[in-house]
Amino acid sequence: MPETTDPALLQRLSDLFDARDRDDMAPTIRALREVLAEHPADPHVLYEVGGAYDTAGEEETAAGYYERALAAGLSGDTLRRCLLQYGSTLRNLGRYDDSLAVLERARESFPASESVRVWHALSLHAAGRSDAAVAELMLVAVDGIPTPDLQRYQAAIRGNAEYLRSLDAAR
Repeated sequence: MPETTDPALLQRLSDLFDARDRDDMAPTIRALREVLAEHPADPHVLYEVGGAYDTAGEEETAAGYYERALAAGLSGDTLRRCLLQYGSTLRNLGRYDDSLAVLERARESFPASESVRVWHALSLHAAGRSDAAVAELMLVAVDGIPTPDLQRYQAAIRGNAEYLRSLDAAR
């Protein structure tokens, strides 16, 4: 199914997201499940339902909705967010290799996304690959913090990041 472009449905989803209470996701989940009953194959709806379950701490349920949303054909920024959240959920479930695979897909598709790079670093760390995680965060910092102080050491930071990556690769 092609990705939804119905502005009314997208606005409805946005309104539900904006009204959520992160400490009590039950009303949001109920409301989103009503939307899901009306649009059972819509990738945006599936993604938002997954995100609501994720926020509620129900990662196993969230993962299934993220998988369905991806299969239904997300694109653009919604795809980026879904891949990031799905990768994070897999990390929380202890599925580190799966998490890294999803986040590497996200990195390839969205190389300029700092949030994807940070979540990738979290999954590297969770998988016991701390050298690669620190290297990733060093590169996020040097690429994204344009202060003269940090940029003065750009070459050294990149060199140290590559050294840490080489340690990770040697394992």
